Amino acid sequence: MKRLIIAVVILAFTLGYAQAQEKIAATLYKNPGCFCCDAYADYLRANGFNVTVVEHPNMTLIKRKYGVRENLEGCHSTVIGKYVIEGHVPIGPIRRLLAEKPDIKGISLPGMPQGSPGMSGTQEGPFEVLTITGEDGPAPIYAKE
Repeated sequence: MKRLIIAVVILAFTLGYAQAQEKIAATLYKNPGCFCCDAYADYLRANGFNVTVVEHPNMTLIKRKYGVRENLEGCHSTVIGKYVIEGHVPIGPIRRLLAEKPDIKGISLPGMPQGSPGMSGTQEGPFEVLTITGEDGPAPIYAKE
């Protein structure tokens, strides 16, 4: 019986450690004092990401660094692996992006749409999550949520 209890304790510890290891690192860049960005960081944490928040006084520099055109800009920029997630993108398109690993710079939900993750209000129709390609021209729709 003692061996069984030890085995269960070791298994529980190992599973807990493995689950902690599964969290994907994300760095969220935001303007100092922006509360909706903090709410979005909490949203990502609730969905299994290990989020580091970095306050940056010049978000334009961050957006240019990751190839986010002005018409694709959101409130904040989150870097996950080699991708930038611009604005309040719902978790579904992020999970799809990370699973499919397309050859793009990232995805964007431009502006600060009401009812999006981290924003108050009610969603009025599906969100169009756009593709960040780093090229000029219209941004293709990546997902509708």
